[in-house]
Amino acid sequence: MRGVLDLLLPQNCLACDTPVAEAGQFCLGCFKRANFISAPLCACCGVPLPYHAAGAGGLCGPCATATPAFTQARAALRYDEIAQKLILPFKYADRTDLSAGLARLMQRPGAALLAAADMLVPVPLHKSRLRERRYNQAALLAQVLARAAAKPCLPDALIRRKATAPLARMDVSQRQAELADAITLRPGFSPAGRRVLLIDDVMTSGTTANACAAALRAAGAKRVDVLTAARVPDPRLDA
Repeated sequence: MRGVLDLLLPQNCLACDTPVAEAGQFCLGCFKRANFISAPLCACCGVPLPYHAAGAGGLCGPCATATPAFTQARAALRYDEIAQKLILPFKYADRTDLSAGLARLMQRPGAALLAAADMLVPVPLHKSRLRERRYNQAALLAQVLARAAAKPCLPDALIRRKATAPLARMDVSQRQAELADAITLRPGFSPAGRRVLLIDDVMTSGTTANACAAALRAAGAKRVDVLTAARVPDPRLDA
């Protein structure tokens, strides 16, 4: 059936309309422009680092100063023009078909995290945002990754009980204040003694991931890691 569909509806590049051999691939031009995250990067939060910026233990400055609640975070792409062409339509324009291709990109940087995880949990949306958008993009990614890794996915394990304001224009301290007590666990769910892999589309400052990880760790999770499709570089480090 998939072969028939491919003949009737040829597959296009993840980021443009150029035909490609298989679903979830970049064309050659977009592949050359895609910025896959590789070393050097922070050993903890996974932010791309200039060669001179890694401190003791390979940590970025913020992680060296204040250890996050999660153990390790990894992402497939820098959040730049190519990544935006994938993630913005996926997140805001009902392009849920892009979940398979994005999850495929996430499998390589997240291979060790996926292998070690006992369960996959997406970053939650508040119910008002979920009604508006009709789907949680992080949950779609988590479900595809869980199937590929043969791991359980708990799409409703976390609850966003506060409709937080948009975080994009806030600094780290403002994000932390906005997310205070915003994330909780679904009644009856216990991650005690389990290794949880938190899934999201984009990681910016890591504040949301940290809030989710803190809630899971407070409930007894043995370890919380984070895997996202893209990572916003720290402008201080890029400079």
